Amino acid sequence: MNADDPLLRPLLVVDGANVVGSVPDGWWRDRRAAAERLRDRLAATGGPADGPYPRPYEIVLVVEGGARGVASVPGVRVEEAPGSGDDLIAELARNANGRPCLVVTADRGLRRRVTQEGARCAGPRSVLQPPT
Repeated sequence: MNADDPLLRPLLVVDGANVVGSVPDGWWRDRRAAAERLRDRLAATGGPADGPYPRPYEIVLVVEGGARGVASVPGVRVEEAPGSGDDLIAELARNANGRPCLVVTADRGLRRRVTQEGARCAGPRSVLQPPT
């Protein structure tokens, strides 16, 4: 893998609603701010340090509902789901075009869908660890 070319890096797709919802920190009061905190954490950490693929990742944070309007930042592309976030995540995994893809979610149904597309999965804790 060539770390200088984002299209050759492993793809990390993060289910924003699922990861944000896994931490009872008041996220429900301001979903957009919670998604921004997650985005910033991803930008700072670069994804899971102990994931199945080496960093750096091309990171895509999928947001939906009240989290829409979160801007991309260097290192993290934010994609707004026009409908179901799960559908967009499955589409991103399907379109990984053979490169390694890791989806971060605890949603069992979504995990089944993306593994059928060839992606691997990790739980929310994998991206909520302190930066290393």
